[in-house]
Amino acid sequence: MSAPDPYLLSTALEWLAQGRGVAIATVLQTWGSAPQPVGSQLLIDADGNFLGSVSGGCVEAEVVAQASDVIATGAPKELEFGVEDNTAWKVGLACGGSIRVFVEPLAADSPDGVLHLLLRDVEARRPVALITNLATGARSVAHSSGDLGLDLAPALQEAFRCDKSMKLAGTDGDLFINVFNPTPRLIVVGAVHIAQPLVPMARALGHEVIILDPRSAFATEERFGDTRIVREWPDEALPKICLDSHTALVALTHDAKIDDPALIAALASDAFYVGALGSRKTHAKRVERLRQAGVPDLDIERIRAPIGLDLGAQGAAEIALSIVAEITAVQRGRGAR
Repeated sequence: MSAPDPYLLSTALEWLAQGRGVAIATVLQTWGSAPQPVGSQLLIDADGNFLGSVSGGCVEAEVVAQASDVIATGAPKELEFGVEDNTAWKVGLACGGSIRVFVEPLAADSPDGVLHLLLRDVEARRPVALITNLATGARSVAHSSGDLGLDLAPALQEAFRCDKSMKLAGTDGDLFINVFNPTPRLIVVGAVHIAQPLVPMARALGHEVIILDPRSAFATEERFGDTRIVREWPDEALPKICLDSHTALVALTHDAKIDDPALIAALASDAFYVGALGSRKTHAKRVERLRQAGVPDLDIERIRAPIGLDLGAQGAAEIALSIVAEITAVQRGRGAR
């Protein structure tokens, strides 16, 4: 599942502050080979400028055209496109699927308004959902399963757990739950050769990447561009970084002085993935060190080592590919070994 883009929220607020007429289109439902997942969004202004995507380019032009009417009238619209629909063929949705899109106008928001509250939660890495009444356009935010009442609590809990936006029937009309879970974060311990292809792969998948390495000769902008680099020892740096349930950590240095403190911190956290580079023999020695440091065996078993899916990888790029593949598999609930 691809999470809604927080950048759209901040851009929407900027456009509204500039006095622009603004609408936002959200994918409500998909069938078959739809190109974008539920919850994907497209931001549009009255001049036809847009940001984001609801179909990977297939129906954007038609949605932008419909958004102009929504901005002018202030009335939301539901649109449906599919291969059986002549309009869909005309605009290029010939992929075998169909999508339903909700286009709604946005109004200038007070500092305590829904969009501002939503953006604050997103920036603070707090899981939050935007709840939209599709009949009235009324919006609210939810943080826990009880925020929609007992009847809808299981659906909201499932939405948060699976990072899955969804449409459902409410007592006052259909509701759309758009989940904004924290952006996945990857902490790369060790600015080593493997990290160089790993970083752009992870960023292409939407991860926020942090490189952690106290060795200034390795951790340089020349090698890693604009990726955030923390040149501190893990026991100093990691307490300042939120190791939450949307965080993965990979230890790549082969240096116990760097890797072990990072692993100890990650295993004591809610990080969803903890991996360490090295052979089985290297890992066996690592396990003994961690036991001597007081790490429980149950926590040690969380370490993915040897790291990565077994792709028969050779060379830094293929090892990096195996690592991001395993992280993705764990994210999607398919990471059992």
